[in-house]
Amino acid sequence: MELDALLSEAQDAVLDEAYTAVQRSHVAHYELAGEALTRQRLAELFTLVVDAIRTRHLAALSAHVEAVAEDRFEHGFDVSEVQVAFNSLEEAMWRRVVSEVPADELAEAIGLLSTVLGFGKDTLARAYVSLASRRHVPTLDLSELFGGTSS
Repeated sequence: MELDALLSEAQDAVLDEAYTAVQRSHVAHYELAGEALTRQRLAELFTLVVDAIRTRHLAALSAHVEAVAEDRFEHGFDVSEVQVAFNSLEEAMWRRVVSEVPADELAEAIGLLSTVLGFGKDTLARAYVSLASRRHVPTLDLSELFGGTSS
């Protein structure tokens, strides 16, 4: 069975597991958003990941993640909060893949899944850094923590 088909068949279980993990993390913004919206967001990400695996194209995922980064950044989410959603979905998808993909196909399946999710997480992080660099953020003078060096 193709990886995208396997994940699509397991969508409900994967999303339930991912939502439970997000909920366990007690991320304030997701708790405020509520179950329905959080599940919807996870489902959108799931669909884009599976589509990217199926088509071997990352453009739709990239556009979505950049839009999510901008929206969440503007609404005060820390990047780590959004990463919780990615990581929760990734963990649930990995479990499904490892438990159902035959051993001789596992390396390719994990490679595909890791590539797509890694790309998404990297895109998210780069977008957050770009957005944060546009705002003045006060810096800390940590030089006193590093005594013993000659100037």
